[in-house]
Amino acid sequence: MVDYAQNREGAWTLLQEYVKSDTLLKHSLTVEAVMRHFATLYNEDPDLWGNIGLLHDIDFEMYPEEHCKKTREILSAHDLSEEFIRAIESHGYGILNDIEPQSNAEKVLYTVDQLTGLISATALMRPSKSLYDLGAKSVRKKWKQKSFAEGVNREVIEEGAKLLGKELSEIITETIEGMKTVAEEIGLAGNIEQQTGK
Repeated sequence: MVDYAQNREGAWTLLQEYVKSDTLLKHSLTVEAVMRHFATLYNEDPDLWGNIGLLHDIDFEMYPEEHCKKTREILSAHDLSEEFIRAIESHGYGILNDIEPQSNAEKVLYTVDQLTGLISATALMRPSKSLYDLGAKSVRKKWKQKSFAEGVNREVIEEGAKLLGKELSEIITETIEGMKTVAEEIGLAGNIEQQTGK
């Protein structure tokens, strides 16, 4: 039996059974990459965190009205642990359910899920259309424009930052760093050479 919490290839195959949208697959890859990056910052398991990020929207396309509710049914059938399922459910806290993020993985997922959307939209507005020359300052500017990427729930990101006890700019910076690792796959490498350093 595949260990979907640790086996990345298995988790990707499982995701594709439920998600066909290219946009949602790219979002899943994005959140996976950011979760892996933050796991290393917290000295935790990047494979576990990455697969939580990869599968966090597994129910969204087929069951949009039951998002974060169908997750348990789907993942329980594949013998995923309570810890894994709860981590995914908790990213709906305050909007879709009352499962408050408690572990580091839960708090990071809750915070970066929406944030990656804002960062992606900001990168696409730049002449380079790239993550490689994007900094937190540019994202913070767009943050203040409420009409920009208005589907992004800024209150959730702010609440997540409080849960993590970190400054928003630091979280944005680290989220961009994580996203850079999959820039090619998610279409945000842009038209400049890869930059090194921040």
